[in-house]
Amino acid sequence: MKKLLSIFTSRLFVVAVLILLQLVFMMSLVYQAGVLNRKINFFFLILSYLMVVYIINKEGNPSFKVAWCIIILVLPVFGGIFYLLFGDKKVPKALQKTMLNSIQKTIPLLSQNQDILTELKKTNYEAYKESSYVWFNTYFPVYQRTETTYFKVGEEKYAKLIEELKKAKSFIFMEYFIVEEGEFWNSVLQILEEKVKEGVLVRFMYDDAGCVSKLDPHYKKTLERKGIECAVFNPIKAQLVIQMNNRDHRKITVIDNQVGFVGGINLADEYINKVVRFGHWKDTAVMLKGEAVWSLTVMFLQFWNYVDKEKNINFLKFKLPVEEEIESDGFVQPFSDSPTDNEEAGLNVHMNMINNAKEYIYIHTPYLVIGYEMHKALTLAAKSGVDVRIVCPYIPDKWYVHWVTQSNYLPLINHGVKIYEYKPGFIHSKSIVCDDEIGICGTINMDYRSYYLHYECGVLLYNCKTLKTMKEDFLQTLNVCVEITKEDCKNTFFLKKIIQAMLNFFAPLM
Repeated sequence: MKKLLSIFTSRLFVVAVLILLQLVFMMSLVYQAGVLNRKINFFFLILSYLMVVYIINKEGNPSFKVAWCIIILVLPVFGGIFYLLFGDKKVPKALQKTMLNSIQKTIPLLSQNQDILTELKKTNYEAYKESSYVWFNTYFPVYQRTETTYFKVGEEKYAKLIEELKKAKSFIFMEYFIVEEGEFWNSVLQILEEKVKEGVLVRFMYDDAGCVSKLDPHYKKTLERKGIECAVFNPIKAQLVIQMNNRDHRKITVIDNQVGFVGGINLADEYINKVVRFGHWKDTAVMLKGEAVWSLTVMFLQFWNYVDKEKNINFLKFKLPVEEEIESDGFVQPFSDSPTDNEEAGLNVHMNMINNAKEYIYIHTPYLVIGYEMHKALTLAAKSGVDVRIVCPYIPDKWYVHWVTQSNYLPLINHGVKIYEYKPGFIHSKSIVCDDEIGICGTINMDYRSYYLHYECGVLLYNCKTLKTMKEDFLQTLNVCVEITKEDCKNTFFLKKIIQAMLNFFAPLM
């Protein structure tokens, strides 16, 4: 009873109800106006048809276009208004302007060593093209003199994160999508409090939507009372024209510009299997030491400058020299993907890796909610003789998304793609390794939200020793996976197939 009461009194529930009431009220006004005045009704019909013409002719993903055109044509009076309120993937102008201004301030802080690009070009031309794309379109360079460590489960990252946090001398920057009180976060928080007392600058940022059901609405003030500078990204508000879709899905830790962590692991106990939610939780992350950490420092400061609106910030004071003598181990390129620049960097990086694969490409993803372009890339690679293998969860966190994921199995299997499900539970990892030469670990899911709506980040790795560890982890993971066959897909009960078809239609809008 208490749990049920807490749901109905939660901030998320209240905001959802207020938005729904606003929507119902507005729709009722439109309906009444249309009933009382045929000219008004005719106006809304024309608006909807014009919206269809506009959607067809605008640039964008065909799946979005088809879904919205059908919705508008089925609901011609309300459809056009729905699209104006919720349909356009463009970031609201206020968010776009302020975020772009923040990013523009940091672009001069990032420079590409041309000798590194030249060496990469000689070493691996396909990797050079991928790296050049990222540099020219996200402004994050590729580095050498960087050591990388891959963590195949959250427990490994947790132990190393605690160890490195204790060594902080100057500053700690942390940015996460989900934070929840428990052993993981409480252990981290205890160290942060101790570091504040030692004079270390601690800045912490979390996404409001990711934490709305996890943290107290005033948790920001709780951290600030402990001496921790805190910022909340994109606070949820009860308004119809919302920017709730644009979430900070990144997970970043930076310590003294010496050490950085990136990956799918949030600060909650299920990520280290102290709490069981969907069976065993498998997730991955990468730790960087060396020159490439500067890009993570800049990434964090871009968002901090936007959220906290700190004026005349001296970014360079955080560019502390690398203390350890680190030898080059391949090429390392952290990067961030933003919906504010209309460049789908995460999607394009994934597509380039798949299109350039020669022998194999192994993928971990919790969601396989893909459009025509990605489907074509995966199947074309498989039909060209590339060993394409994808591991998805066996136990889902969201049943409806998992059903859409499963609906994509058979079309891929029919063309030679091998699909597996992680039998022990839920795989949250967003890792790809290809041809023993290139890989990526980060926060980018293979779904529409990650590709088009969220702020994401990742680390591209070229000819690093870490790639061998990533490949070994993938192959070991297959030992506890079940391979999905054509028969498995065909034996799906009829009602589920109907629901999957309907959900797949609305997948771009999820």
